[in-house]
Amino acid sequence: MKEYKVKGLSCANCAREMEEAIQKLEKGENAKLLFNSSKLLVDPSINMEKVEKILATDGASIEYEKTNGFNNRLMHKEKKGLSLFLDEGALLKLYIGIATVLFLIAIVFEGKWDDRWIVSIYLVSTALSGYKTFMKGLNNLRSLKFNIDTLMTIALIGAFGIGEWKEGTLVAILFGVNEYLEGLGMEKARRSMEELLKIAPKQATVIENEKTFVIPVQSLKKGQIVLVRSGEQIPSDGIIIEGTSSVNEAAITGESLPVEKEMGDSVYGGSINNEGLLKIEITKAYEDSSLAKILHLVEEAQETKTPMELFINRFAKYYTPLIMVISLLVMTVPPLLFGGDWKAWFYQGLAVLIIGCPCSLILASPIAIISGITRNARHGILVKGGVFLEQLGKIDTIAFDKTGTLTKGKPYVEKIVSYDDDFLFVAGSLEKSSSHPIAKAIVEKVEQLGVRFPSPDELTTLSGQGIKGIVNGKEYWAGNEKNLSHITIPEKVQRDINALKETGYTIVIVADRSKILGVFGIADQIREESKEVIAKLHRTGLKHTIMLTGDHEKTAEKVAKQLGVTDFYGNLMPDEKLQLIQKLKKENRVAMVGDGINDAPALAAADLGIAMGKGTDSAIETADIVLMQDHLGKLPDAIKLSKRVNKTIVFNITLALGLKLIALLLAIPGWLTLWIAILSDMGATIIVTLISLTILIEKNKGKGNLQY
Repeated sequence: MKEYKVKGLSCANCAREMEEAIQKLEKGENAKLLFNSSKLLVDPSINMEKVEKILATDGASIEYEKTNGFNNRLMHKEKKGLSLFLDEGALLKLYIGIATVLFLIAIVFEGKWDDRWIVSIYLVSTALSGYKTFMKGLNNLRSLKFNIDTLMTIALIGAFGIGEWKEGTLVAILFGVNEYLEGLGMEKARRSMEELLKIAPKQATVIENEKTFVIPVQSLKKGQIVLVRSGEQIPSDGIIIEGTSSVNEAAITGESLPVEKEMGDSVYGGSINNEGLLKIEITKAYEDSSLAKILHLVEEAQETKTPMELFINRFAKYYTPLIMVISLLVMTVPPLLFGGDWKAWFYQGLAVLIIGCPCSLILASPIAIISGITRNARHGILVKGGVFLEQLGKIDTIAFDKTGTLTKGKPYVEKIVSYDDDFLFVAGSLEKSSSHPIAKAIVEKVEQLGVRFPSPDELTTLSGQGIKGIVNGKEYWAGNEKNLSHITIPEKVQRDINALKETGYTIVIVADRSKILGVFGIADQIREESKEVIAKLHRTGLKHTIMLTGDHEKTAEKVAKQLGVTDFYGNLMPDEKLQLIQKLKKENRVAMVGDGINDAPALAAADLGIAMGKGTDSAIETADIVLMQDHLGKLPDAIKLSKRVNKTIVFNITLALGLKLIALLLAIPGWLTLWIAILSDMGATIIVTLISLTILIEKNKGKGNLQY
């Protein structure tokens, strides 16, 4: 599929109709006209002249220029008159301004000037503000295609036919204003998304044979060495091979605080080198980098339709024909059956016809969805589609994998029970040469306590038990109870060991040939933010927070109490986590939070899979939502934002339908006018757009002001 940027898309319903028309062309069956991102995806062999003619029916056209990194042919079209200096939106605003001035002149001098002059001014004013709509409506009438342009054209012809010059002109002006505001609101949401996508790096400084040269980032290959100066973007994912610096990873994680980096550390494409000079070996071509994948998924996300959007689009297909039938009934039933005035009820029917515009209804969802996805992406929360954003706001249960999610996945020494002065010295020495995570935790703790110790003279690993070694010529053991078969454990020591195990600790016992020197209680360190995150999640309205772990039941109970989760399950194998999620789904809307690798089955089975990844490929590919930070801190805010988006959409739909219903009810006593009919849709469009755009607004904590 070939991608084109389209300008002039201001009407979601019209975009859908044009997409259907393009799909009827030869080679056009898979064509997509993406209203939210103003893009056209078509088969490269399709007849583009026919495509452009279809787009031109709604004033849209293709921009032949670079789009999303692909070079399309550059094509200049001749511009004439004011269009040489102004774009479509600016032209429409200018014409509406002139039309409004003329309309006011006609009202002021009505009865003072000749009626022919007044009518002429009304016609010129109508032409300036509604000429595009009128021409499109005439074309639609010829092909019996009924949309808002057709309805407005019929209404204008009807109004002028019964001598309602002032009313017809006002309707044309108000519709022009409505069309302009509709396009402006959508364009604001699009620009916000486009600004987000502009963070992609454009070029890289490559080092070869001790020479540097600049290449486009798309040409960068795995294995190349790049030079990144202070203030420059890192072009793609890589590893630092020379230099130290702090790096701003906000483009990936949404975190504003810089991260210190040194030789051997990995870096992400799109992050910024704050100071110093870095030489980086590229580990991924840019299109495979974390940032490129994120931006691609964000672009795709804005075009996925939520169930609500799909319903609205289906409803809009039947809504306009239904309104046309109601309009016809309003025009004919009162005069035929109740002796009503034909002219008066014909006027009422024209007003009803204008209510058939579905624009505000169709706009109820997309601007809010794009705003929500964009704002989340700014904060390093990757939502892969509007359907997942909607779902996030509806979940009532979150299940967390414990290790690496609620905890750091890094063991540490929490309890020390010593029976001998040499305990820490021997323990540090025995564990010094081991690479096991628990051994590293013990060495770190002993060093923190200021104990100095040598490397062991000899060391043997005992599978499933621990280690055995010689320190200063004497034999020692460290490990679990199976490693102590050579001695009898005293009753007091056994009570201490049992107490530690009951509390949920993993134990490491250190002994010599005749006695136990001491016991370590090892725990998985809880993340600093986890307890607060769980509390915030409960405040958002979640019913259940559940911790899942393969750890011992007592360990699980201890961590669960510290965190404040509502439920916990221990001793779970990966397949048992999956079965538990499937069971929970029967009564709840369940989200699963994990690391995106060993929790993949449970993530896939949940109503919503949320991965903590900090840019890892597996996290991005597995889950529906990815927290690009290495913590859960922003999850409650993401849920609150999703709930706000859902409430906004429901409010928008209620408002749009409510105003139209009120306008229809006014037709019963004959109080409906043309300008009230257009204002009902215009008012809804303005309010729907403004409320949806407020989702983008957030307080800049550093400066105390608002920003988009």
